Amino acid sequence: MLDAKFVLENIDSVQNRLATRGARIDLGDFVRACGEKKDVLRRVEELRAEKNRASEEISRMKKEGTDALARIQEMRTVGDGIAALEERLTALEEEIRETLLSIPNIPHESVPVGRGAEENREERRWGRPPDFGFEPQAHWDVGERLGILDFGRAAKIAGSRFTVYMGAGALLERALIGFMIDLHTRERGFTEVLPPFMANAETLAGTGHLPKFKEDLFKLEGYDWYLVPTAEVPLTGLYRNEILDGATLPRRFAAYTPCFRSEAGSYGKDVRGLIRQHQFNKVEMMIFSLPEASFDELELMTASAEEVLKRLGLHYRVVLLCTGDMGFASAKTYDLEVWMPGRKAFMEISSCSNCLDFQARRANIRFKRGPKTRLEYVHTLNGSGLAVGRTVSAILENFQQKDGSIVIPEALKPYMNGLERIARP
Repeated sequence: MLDAKFVLENIDSVQNRLATRGARIDLGDFVRACGEKKDVLRRVEELRAEKNRASEEISRMKKEGTDALARIQEMRTVGDGIAALEERLTALEEEIRETLLSIPNIPHESVPVGRGAEENREERRWGRPPDFGFEPQAHWDVGERLGILDFGRAAKIAGSRFTVYMGAGALLERALIGFMIDLHTRERGFTEVLPPFMANAETLAGTGHLPKFKEDLFKLEGYDWYLVPTAEVPLTGLYRNEILDGATLPRRFAAYTPCFRSEAGSYGKDVRGLIRQHQFNKVEMMIFSLPEASFDELELMTASAEEVLKRLGLHYRVVLLCTGDMGFASAKTYDLEVWMPGRKAFMEISSCSNCLDFQARRANIRFKRGPKTRLEYVHTLNGSGLAVGRTVSAILENFQQKDGSIVIPEALKPYMNGLERIARP
């Protein structure tokens, strides 16, 4: 959420910068509500001052034995007026908050201006595509042929866009989770968290998933709980409505959770395989940072996600998203895209974002630098480290052999119970 005072004092600049995201937002009603709120506050203060003066006058009249009934009646009317104005003030504050909750974050000045993915800027590449000497298969064909992915039985159990992992496939998924968590916690300075896999509406509002993206969430009927779309949600909620000690920042966390998404509006996109599922596993990184250090933390987070891909030996590139392709809460985002031989193209496998104080304002997460210093909002960052199902798909495509088997990357072998190759049963 943006700061109301900042928006009000920079209306033209805010609207112009939001327009680069493709967000055509009319702030006329916001300006009107803020102006009316100011007028109502002034009127309330005037009436309260009048009531205080009258109270002193009535007290004096009573001491002097003068009839104060008429004056008392006047003040009852004034009190009713104050109550009505306070009710209007509450309504205006809610209107202003609702408007601010619907406005996306402002892109950082270092973000390239563009309308969509085609205008993102490639920053760097690592590795090379594998040279097979044969026509590589898509991961769903590889997985089904090896008997480690079963999409048909998953559809019978739950419906489309679900997967049953079998045997070595289930082991590979679990191995990747352990490998990623160990790398982030043992080598990259993150603390492991195992959070709830459900969150309430207030927690989801804190990250920006509510109210705007309600249609992409799964809600539990009869409860104020939603299945988490990403561990970013419960991790941000760790410190909702808290004041942190600035000396303890940054605080870096890594968490595994299953993620649940309705994929509203994604019909026809990646309908086959593991790429766009209703349920998938992900290891997420989350950082609470001092404001002046948050862009350094973004580089650290991105490098941590890259390290996973490097250890696995997967060819990838880092892309800086343009203004029109960023997520709602982000001020700057790097996407990591892994090479997929089956589609002969790169595919997003991680997204690392600096949200500045946007989420912290929504979730009311603040800090103090010292005992007598003012309260400030932390900066929050989140990033995939990585999406596990997509990593499985990348391994199946990049490490497939001519005989149909899959060679296990060296970094994963300690997690695979001695299995070095997945072959047909």
